[in-house]
Amino acid sequence: MKRALDIFRAVADETRLRIVALLGTMELSVGELAQVLGQSQPRVSRHVKILCDAGIAERRKEGSWVFVALGDPQLVAPVMAALEAFDVAPSVEADVARLAAVRDDRAAAAAAWFEAKAGEWDAIRSLHIAEEQVESAMRDILSDERLGRLVDIGTGTGRMIELFAPDASHALGIDKSSEMLRLARAKLTQRGLGNAELRQADLYALPLADAAAGVAILHHVLHFAQQPGAAIVEAARVLAPGGRLLIADFAPHDREELRARASHSRLGFADTQIAAWFAAAGLRPARIETLEGGELTVKLWLGRKAAEPVREVRAA
Repeated sequence: MKRALDIFRAVADETRLRIVALLGTMELSVGELAQVLGQSQPRVSRHVKILCDAGIAERRKEGSWVFVALGDPQLVAPVMAALEAFDVAPSVEADVARLAAVRDDRAAAAAAWFEAKAGEWDAIRSLHIAEEQVESAMRDILSDERLGRLVDIGTGTGRMIELFAPDASHALGIDKSSEMLRLARAKLTQRGLGNAELRQADLYALPLADAAAGVAILHHVLHFAQQPGAAIVEAARVLAPGGRLLIADFAPHDREELRARASHSRLGFADTQIAAWFAAAGLRPARIETLEGGELTVKLWLGRKAAEPVREVRAA
């Protein structure tokens, strides 16, 4: 009864109903909500707090921004059904129109960032096979089974989410950079991917329970990691038994300038190195692809989590 009263009190306000309706469309920052609602951020923050306390919404901090999304689906579903039943759409039409401006702002910011970084990215991409061929090979490797819940670790601008979310039951992109997540959010908003979610977190401490995902991806991420083995162990932790980890990265190379120019911590990885890390993480190698072309060779390593816990075998 108390939970029901909390929910009824939370939505018994026009502004909070407008917020719920907007969040049903897309995840928004507090600043974006204030922009759409035409209210101050402190006032919107107070309304958001009431909705969060009732479980109708949830907040996630990304750098200096705070993003708001709908909360527990079991609590939210009846509220959304009630909004639809009482046909509140006409009263929020102006909000929806202003929401288009938020989408445009996100797209413009993303375009400006990409334009500024284009030269640097093109220089690195010119060293290896076309990214379209890498993505095609990744699709081929993962296409023989259902993806289930997908986790893209180090999602960057969200390309892997954009590529695989349509075939996943749910897709979660994780990145430590709040700037990258804002760029990814702009892209995914344009694509209208309703089953995709983004969170700010470290690749060594993923915000997921054990065995929560069917597939995890590390796409051109591992060469930035100071502790690649630890990153693989953490990725394996969130995989369900039989789940798959797909790594796309470089074979060993000697382009030392990439350490300074592009912050690469590792100059590629050998198959034996990845296999050892897989074994330590309870994964068995399932497939390896070598994509040659250019000065850098791209490798794809697929590992599968054991159906049963890996038991340590002691020497006699």
